[in-house]
Amino acid sequence: MLGNFAYHNPTKLIFGKDALASLAAELAPYSTIQLVYGSGSIRRFGIYNQVVEALRAAGKTIVEDSGVMPNPTIEKLREGAQIARDNDVDFILAVGGGSCVDYAKAVAVSKDLTAGEDPWDVYFDRFEEPAADREVVPVGSVLTMMGTGSEMNRGSVITNRELGRKIGHVFTDERVSPRFAVLNPEFTYTVPRYQMVAGIFDIMNHITEQYFSNTDDNTSDYLAEGLMRSLVTASRTAVANPTDYEARSNIMWTATWALNTLVGCGKTQDWEVHMIGQAVGAVTDATHGMTLSAVALPYYRLIMPYGLEKFVRFATNVWGIDTAGKTNEELAAAGLNAMENWMREIGCVMSIRELGADESSLDAIADATLTMTGGYRTLTRAEVLDVLRKSLAAK
Repeated sequence: MLGNFAYHNPTKLIFGKDALASLAAELAPYSTIQLVYGSGSIRRFGIYNQVVEALRAAGKTIVEDSGVMPNPTIEKLREGAQIARDNDVDFILAVGGGSCVDYAKAVAVSKDLTAGEDPWDVYFDRFEEPAADREVVPVGSVLTMMGTGSEMNRGSVITNRELGRKIGHVFTDERVSPRFAVLNPEFTYTVPRYQMVAGIFDIMNHITEQYFSNTDDNTSDYLAEGLMRSLVTASRTAVANPTDYEARSNIMWTATWALNTLVGCGKTQDWEVHMIGQAVGAVTDATHGMTLSAVALPYYRLIMPYGLEKFVRFATNVWGIDTAGKTNEELAAAGLNAMENWMREIGCVMSIRELGADESSLDAIADATLTMTGGYRTLTRAEVLDVLRKSLAAK
């Protein structure tokens, strides 16, 4: 490993079928809880009642903040920050998937903004950090969908539909880290198959974004390869049997470790697939994981010649491609073909056309795409458009 880094992650993980029983103890220091959740699936499947009963039994005041959408908007964030201010909440509990957790962290840093300060301008345009003398409300989560890894990192993604932008801010302030995450794999059974598959590819892409960078012999890459192999195996089982606990537990655990910064240690990292995918999402409001799956292959095939050695390693160490009689170029291509076959097998979206994009959307998506410099190639705008056109043409 050649990179320099510091690693510290303060989030406590409580994992397993009985994980929710720890909620009261984790919330002991707090009194007024802003309960963040989405459109109501947690009510239909009984998770809401379990959480509320635990909070009431612990004597907590509950402030409801429902209706968090899959791509949380700046309008919803402003509303949530006002709820936090009006009720002087001292803890925010997100019950749901990564969007709820992302939103909760954004509310946490926005509660103490003064009149005239807009959270979009401060945190998602200027990328400022919370001032040291400003309150950051503690956050925790009860996870119902695996994928984003937001339960153990400081990232938050917010959409501004008026501007056609979907922006992620990975905060450096440790106060943004969730205090704890309750991870019961059974809660993920409530997620529809489409959303489960989207989450699975989001996990895979979190790992590949960190994996496809650097050329040194890096322990982080060995960890990444093991996580990817586990994910592929578990995903096939979960797609065949969505209530297979072992498969769901492995996917949930992999999701957390895919984006809690561990496998990025010592790496420059790429993240261009996420930038293109988030731009697609800003224009189409499509499901995040599927925006990634629709653009990942054309992107990786474009940059493959510039990071050939790592793509060969990906083919052999992750997909088990036989090296006999193949050139490095053939091995690298075979690895991406194997990933494509797996993506189609589990039901990933392969074209942005399926998400509502067409030729007329491409300029807006390209304009909304941020260019990253950590991977094997920094894309030009023309290359971003090439990736989008190849995705559009995919079957």
